[in-house]
Amino acid sequence: MEIHWNEKADKPQFELIVEGKKEGEMTFYPSGPGKFTIDHTEVFPGNEGKGYGKLLVEAGVAKARELHVKIQAICPYAAKVIEKNSAFHDILF
Repeated sequence: MEIHWNEKADKPQFELIVEGKKEGEMTFYPSGPGKFTIDHTEVFPGNEGKGYGKLLVEAGVAKARELHVKIQAICPYAAKVIEKNSAFHDILF
């Protein structure tokens, strides 16, 4: 399993790749100076309950830290994961 950052997509996104096949994604786009928004997290059918969604959110948090930006999660799933983990609160705006 790998997570790739794809800036060339219509909307920048993280892509979850399992055995060479895309099995999920999370869109993550600029929303102002020093700010990014997570608006969608999706794990494709058959992959529910494997923790893949959480891994996508963790990748978004890591990317925000790498880019020195803050995140707003309007995706309900991403917002829930970030809220539950106090170690992620530093990247919120």
